[in-house]
Amino acid sequence: MSDLLREAEAYIRELFAGEASGHDVWHTLRVCRLAARLARSEGADEDLCQLAALLHDADDAKLFPETAAEQRHARDFLSRHGLPQAEIDRICHIIAQVSFKGTDSVVPDSLEGKCVQDADRLDAIGAIGIARTFAFGGSRGRAIYEPGTQPRLHMDEKAYRAASGCTIHHFDEKLLLLRDMMNTPSARALAEGRHRVMEDFLSEFYAEWEGTR
Repeated sequence: MSDLLREAEAYIRELFAGEASGHDVWHTLRVCRLAARLARSEGADEDLCQLAALLHDADDAKLFPETAAEQRHARDFLSRHGLPQAEIDRICHIIAQVSFKGTDSVVPDSLEGKCVQDADRLDAIGAIGIARTFAFGGSRGRAIYEPGTQPRLHMDEKAYRAASGCTIHHFDEKLLLLRDMMNTPSARALAEGRHRVMEDFLSEFYAEWEGTR
C-alpha cells in the first residue's frame, strides 16, 4: 500500500471514530478491499479505486451535511498531500457518482468509478448489508417494521433522502434493486449470492413476524 493510501486510511479512522450507523470505518475499509478486488478483475487503476473508496464517505450528506456540497473533507485531505488539482477533481468526480439516489442514480463514466460504486453497493447487500440496514435504522430511531405500511418505490433523490419509513421497507426501496444495478461482471457475480441471502432473510423475517415459523 502506498504512503498516500496509508495516510487516507489513518484519516478516515479518525474521521469516523465513534460512528455506529453502519457508515463507519469498517464499511469504508470493506469497500476499499472490494474496490481493489474488482479493479484487479476488471483492469482498472487499483490505487485510484482504493483512494476514492477510502474517501467515498468522507463527505456523505447523511454524516457530514456541512461539507457534502463542496466535498471539503476529501478535497482538503488530497490537497494537503500535494495532489495536483486535476487529480483531485478526478477522484472527487468518482466519489460524487458513487451514491444511490433512487431514480436519479447515475452510472459512473469511468471504469474506476464503476468499480468503486459496485464495491459500495456490494457492502449494502448480503449479510453485512442486513446488519448495516438495521444499524442505520436504529441510529435514526426508525421502527423495524410497521405492518400496514408500504414501501415507497421509484423515488427520485429528493424523495429518497427525505424518506423515513420503517427499516424493513429499505429492502424494497433500495437493497433488492442493487443486484441489477451492478456495473461490472465481477460485481454482478458477487451480488447474486448476497441477493439470495437477503431474500432468505426476508422470507424468514415475515414468517417469524406472523408466527408461522
